[in-house]
Amino acid sequence: MEYQRDEHRVHLIVYHLVWTPKRRKAVLVGEVAEACRQLMARKCEEQGWHIIELAIQPDHIHLFVRVWPSDSVAEVTRQLKGVTSRELRKRYPALKKLPSLWTRSYFAATAGNVSSETIQRYIAAQKGR
Repeated sequence: MEYQRDEHRVHLIVYHLVWTPKRRKAVLVGEVAEACRQLMARKCEEQGWHIIELAIQPDHIHLFVRVWPSDSVAEVTRQLKGVTSRELRKRYPALKKLPSLWTRSYFAATAGNVSSETIQRYIAAQKGR
């Protein structure tokens, strides 16, 4: 993956996010899954985020997304869960049977071009300079 550059920054911010429907219900199938995919793609495009990989399973979502340094993992997750919940529940009334579409929980991890061990070695080597 290449670093992004702009006026004052060089960056590579990628998140692996996972979240589930309320009560881990298997509702992300067929048209609902496709509509969810489209909504997420549209929101990411609006924000300037790049979806590297997206897997929608019946009872959870895996997203690997590249974002800007100013976008926190909490904000990215909030926006994606918000737009998908609002729009999917509007389009598919059966989803309104759940108290909310998504749980409040999510998994988040960062990734990059190098391992954490490589970064630790690099920083340790700077101390001796």
